[in-house]
Amino acid sequence: MSLFNLKKFVGTIFNQPEEQEEQDLIKLGDQLKNADLDYKFAQLFTHSGGYFNYCADEAEALQTLNHILKLEEIKSVFCWDHELKNFLDVINTPYTAELELFNDCAFITCEYLIAYDGRIMLSHNNILHYHSSRLPEKIIMMANVSQIVTNLNDAMGKIKRNGNIRNLTSISGRNSKLDTPNKDNTKLFLLLLED
Repeated sequence: MSLFNLKKFVGTIFNQPEEQEEQDLIKLGDQLKNADLDYKFAQLFTHSGGYFNYCADEAEALQTLNHILKLEEIKSVFCWDHELKNFLDVINTPYTAELELFNDCAFITCEYLIAYDGRIMLSHNNILHYHSSRLPEKIIMMANVSQIVTNLNDAMGKIKRNGNIRNLTSISGRNSKLDTPNKDNTKLFLLLLED
C-alpha cells in the first residue's frame, strides 16, 4: 500500500476528511472565481459549515434573529454593540455587555467578509479584548453587503486606511468550528443586510 493510500485509509478510519474538505473548498472557490462577490462569499461560507441568512432590511433581520434564538434555545447573549443591543431589546432577549461564562451566544458585528474563502474578519471593534476562542459556541454576526471584499489583501488595505484597528483574527464556518483547537462544535450564523 502506498503512503498516500495509507494516509487516506487512516484518515477514513479516524473520520478525519479535513484535507478533502480543504481541497473541495479550493475547488469550489476556483469554480466561482467569476461569480459576484456576495454569491461567492455565501457559497463558500455555507460550504464550510456556516449558516448564511440574507436579509433585505432590518425588519427581516430582526425576524431571522428571533427565529435563530428560539430554534437554538439561546437564553443569554453576549452583546456589547449599542446598535445590536437595540435588536435584542425589541425581542426581549437577555444580554450582557461583558462576556460571561453563562452566555450561550455572542451577537456581534465584523470588519469584513472575505469572498476568496468565505472567512470573516474580526477585530477588537467586534469582540472587545476577548480572544475568539473565549466566545460562546453559538455566534450570530450581522454585516452589510458593502463589507464583502475580494480577498485578505483587500481587507488589510482597507484596515490600513481606516487605522486604529487591532487584534485582528478571522473565523470561518469550516466544519462549524472556530479557528481554535478547543472549540469543536461552534455554530456560526451570519445575517447579511443590504446597505
